[in-house]
Amino acid sequence: MTKKLLFSIVIFIVGINTIYAQNITLYNQFNGRYDFTFVGNTLNTDENGTGAPCTITTGSSDVVNLNIGDTIEAAYLYWAGSGTGDFDVKLNSTNITSSRQFSVIQATSGRPFFSAFADITTLVQTTGNGNYTFSELDLTAVIPDYCSNGTNFGGWAIIIVYKNSALPLNQLNVYDGLQFVPNAIDITLNSLNVIDNQDAKIGFLAWEGDRSIAENESLRINGNLISNPPLNPADNAFNGTNSFTGSEFLYNMDLDVYNIQNNINIGDVSATIQLTSDRDFVMINSIVTKLNSQLPDATVKIDAIAQSCNTRTLIIDYTVSNTNSTNFLPAGTFITVYANNQAVGTTQTTVDIPIGESRNHQITVAIPSTIPATFDLKFVVDDNNGIASVTETNENNNNYIQNVTLWLSPEFNILPDLTVCSNYNEKGVFNFSDYEQLAKKNATDIVAFFETNADAVTNTNPIINTSNYSAQTTPKTISVRITNAHCFSVTEFILITKPCLPIIYNHFTPNGDGTNDSFFIENLRGYPNFSLLIYNRWGKLVWEGNINSPDWDGKSNQAGVVSKGDLPEGTYYYVLNLNDSKNTEPIVGWVFLNR
Repeated sequence: MTKKLLFSIVIFIVGINTIYAQNITLYNQFNGRYDFTFVGNTLNTDENGTGAPCTITTGSSDVVNLNIGDTIEAAYLYWAGSGTGDFDVKLNSTNITSSRQFSVIQATSGRPFFSAFADITTLVQTTGNGNYTFSELDLTAVIPDYCSNGTNFGGWAIIIVYKNSALPLNQLNVYDGLQFVPNAIDITLNSLNVIDNQDAKIGFLAWEGDRSIAENESLRINGNLISNPPLNPADNAFNGTNSFTGSEFLYNMDLDVYNIQNNINIGDVSATIQLTSDRDFVMINSIVTKLNSQLPDATVKIDAIAQSCNTRTLIIDYTVSNTNSTNFLPAGTFITVYANNQAVGTTQTTVDIPIGESRNHQITVAIPSTIPATFDLKFVVDDNNGIASVTETNENNNNYIQNVTLWLSPEFNILPDLTVCSNYNEKGVFNFSDYEQLAKKNATDIVAFFETNADAVTNTNPIINTSNYSAQTTPKTISVRITNAHCFSVTEFILITKPCLPIIYNHFTPNGDGTNDSFFIENLRGYPNFSLLIYNRWGKLVWEGNINSPDWDGKSNQAGVVSKGDLPEGTYYYVLNLNDSKNTEPIVGWVFLNR
């Protein structure tokens, strides 16, 4: 959304009295039945500029005294002083180390000043009401350099935010930084939705203000001079006082609060605060505002996404919340769903969502084919195709983005059929273990093999031994399942057997000793249509055989041969025709007959 309804602070500094200051900005915001209080104390023993001794203590105390029904929501400890800083202190003997530090250097003197921050919510919630003693901030060696111009100081404060069901609905903002006055600070609170006729107020934590210096020292709200007499007169806003206790002896620090309900009108959308001081050297460390405001704060979160393989339809569970708010979120608040910033669905809340509560919803959206498989799914609440209709406390938290990858079956490589030779009719032994890697295109996919497509689909009865798989009949189809994180694909290849090619040896000894007595050709009987012709060295056919013939035993079976008995030793030549459709060329060679 484009409108911004945080109570943001914009600060303009007039003058050149300081350098290296940290602008006061919003630190935290609370929406609901909240209020605030300050506790704290100075470490100065006297007011600066009065001629009193320039001394300082290392600790001091104050009391937290909340009412029955007040529940502590947050507690922030600030401490500050002259010098570059001490960031390890104690509170009620508990060690405290700052999590944030602020520093400034006064341009006219070149002297540094510091402030430190620690979130002590748990400690204060545990301790509750009672005495709080701050200690071990030792600036005694530092302040002598600051005494001459009256800028020696040290102190601490706790800003406590509490809630109570009896309080009106408020928006409470805690701002901090470290900036100086003089001369003027203009603060604009933008985009307010104010209902302020009940206890609107503003509080300041300021350091080093002097009661004795009151030159054009003022605080204005929307141009109206405000004061809190007798503690804070109109011409001496920062004078070492504590509005919460009524103390006039908070030397060189201020814990001041002002009622501003008559200075901001119902319906105002902004307020301007101006702080001035022509001479007094004052540091503003924190500002707290409490203004009546009744606004919702719509947020949305994706809880779960249900999808199926190879579909672009998503069923999305999501939650719309109204947590950091001061009013209910009305029914009919629009939610638009985007895929890579393209609107793919719009819906609405169905009921009013009370302060601090959430409601669960579900929407089904179809992702267009133009959107890639991996994309950003974005939900935007209070968005009717780019148009906001609900004014909120925070217009910058309406989006929720989640990266989504559609569930698609894995891509795979086509596997070649696997052929082995076999002399056992259609039986064969196959090794397709390397097909596991060959099948997948994604290294993380899982590959398994099955004897049927049905088993592959149900992922049951996988083939375990892929390196020595025995097929009882061929051709046989092997189904392959490739699985990724969500989906699977099924492909297949075929196991094929063929007769093994003959292996021909070129020597035999037909001498009747039972060893190598015939011309044995390995794998020949796998070719039932073969014919084998044997010739002598003069090209005379001396023997002819086929599937029905025994192996040649060195004798002739042809007419016209001088002797049909044992053929003489020597070299003979063979012509082997397999008469197979895949092996049409004759195989020729020689063999030596040795008796």
